[in-house]
Amino acid sequence: MKNIIKITLIIIYFIFIIVSFFYHYEVGEAIGKNFLSFALSMLKIVPVAFILIGLFEVWIKRETIEKHLGKDSSWIGFFWAIILSSTTAGGLYVAFPIAAVLFKKGAKLSIIFTYMGAVSVCRIPMTIFEASFLGIKFTLIRLLVSLPLIIVSSIVMGRILNKTHFKIKGN
Repeated sequence: MKNIIKITLIIIYFIFIIVSFFYHYEVGEAIGKNFLSFALSMLKIVPVAFILIGLFEVWIKRETIEKHLGKDSSWIGFFWAIILSSTTAGGLYVAFPIAAVLFKKGAKLSIIFTYMGAVSVCRIPMTIFEASFLGIKFTLIRLLVSLPLIIVSSIVMGRILNKTHFKIKGN
């Protein structure tokens, strides 16, 4: 029943877009153009990203992840998570699959949370863009405030989830 509702809503959405173009309804046309733009940008990023994620999954050994990002890793694991996140292209589209691979290969939860938070805060292209518009001082202050907060909150979330013995469905 849920699938029928989902499919019906998707069909209604596309009918709305098509009718909007026929009757020149500006809001519907804008929605359609934004959808097309978004879909095209996804098609440019996602296939390449998934190939790289697949290579990451195959080439990087579980032992390497466990050694540097696993339960016995020290503070340097957080450093590696931030470095990895700063080089992640494609934003959260790419970050979630990488986080899943890190989890499967034995990375500590707090380090995975740090990676996810840092992807949103310190990707290199975004940081350069921000520094060019808002200044290096602002960017450095933002990074020096946000990164420790991400690490602390990641440690807290990791400890809470480990104490509750959570399980991910399908694993």
